[in-house]
Amino acid sequence: MTKNYLTVIFIIVFGMCICSCSSDDNYIPFTNPEGENNTQESPVNFNINEVPYANLSDYNFFEGDLKDLNPVYGVLPYDLNSHLFTDYAKKKRFVWMPKNTSAQYINDYSSLNFPDGAVLIKNFYYDNVQPQNTTKIIETRLMIKKADGWIFANYIWNNDQTEATFNLDGAITNVTWTQNGETKNVAYHIPPESECFTCHKINAEPMPIGPKPQNLNKSITYAEGTLNQLEKWQQYGYLEQNIPYTINSTVNWEDTTQPIDLRMRSYVDINCAHCHSDYAHCNYRPMRFPFHENNDETNLGVCVEPEEQFGGLNYIVVPGNINRSMLYFRVSTTNDQRKMPLLGRTLVQEEAIAMIEEWINSISTTCQ
Repeated sequence: MTKNYLTVIFIIVFGMCICSCSSDDNYIPFTNPEGENNTQESPVNFNINEVPYANLSDYNFFEGDLKDLNPVYGVLPYDLNSHLFTDYAKKKRFVWMPKNTSAQYINDYSSLNFPDGAVLIKNFYYDNVQPQNTTKIIETRLMIKKADGWIFANYIWNNDQTEATFNLDGAITNVTWTQNGETKNVAYHIPPESECFTCHKINAEPMPIGPKPQNLNKSITYAEGTLNQLEKWQQYGYLEQNIPYTINSTVNWEDTTQPIDLRMRSYVDINCAHCHSDYAHCNYRPMRFPFHENNDETNLGVCVEPEEQFGGLNYIVVPGNINRSMLYFRVSTTNDQRKMPLLGRTLVQEEAIAMIEEWINSISTTCQ
């Protein structure tokens, strides 16, 4: 198993901390358990007994023009090593927690244990939207942690980009945009609550997918400078001081400098593992795609017979043969009855298909 080894030199002398690391992406434990600026009040408007609110602006997560998504104090941007494909929509993610509350580390591969009142904020948008070549935010999805578990609160943006209103029924909106000089079109699907639950559940309980230490272990640029996210969350008081020095981390699957097996394992973790895991929606399927399990070729479907065979697709993955591999067919089709993932996309991500083909052709195993 490949690990992202984090080199840490941690010395405390007369209350002074001196840290050294091998790269900017290394996580360095933070020493102030009170968090930075812990006395400052966040202007976010949040009453756990009244949310979800009717409008996104009611929370006061952002200052200035709402469409600029400029976070107020306490609303912290975050990112993931690899991203879920949603018909090429881009995402801006933020987290907010009530004062004097923190998330807890469970393990590398599980979502952080968030406190009651925590809010995960995920905005879906497109750049270069035609005909004005503008940025258009389509939806903002919130996950709110209440005493009895997580709830979904989805908000659909108006055409003027001045407000987003609460809606759990879902909708379709047509988007035309340019990407790498090519014009693309999509009937973008805003999911209803039932579809959110299909993907975001473990043991029939709603659960976040992305904010796991293995996905958060990276540096991003904040207003104050570039820092590893785990360290930043600790400085903010948003994460307790029990993160291990070494985290088995995913990589950016689009980074071609990374080994092809790590890229593939990271891709299926973020795009497929929320269903193909124990106690999840596709628990009955043989694949196990979570990153901490998918270093086993069998869990990735190599030489594993599918429950349903058709079109000469003998195994889920046939080494060196994309035309006989069920996995390749599922991710490269737009047929609603056959495609994978089942939800969240109507288009094919050509870049991912090319990576998956390279991975299949790299496997040396021989199926018996």
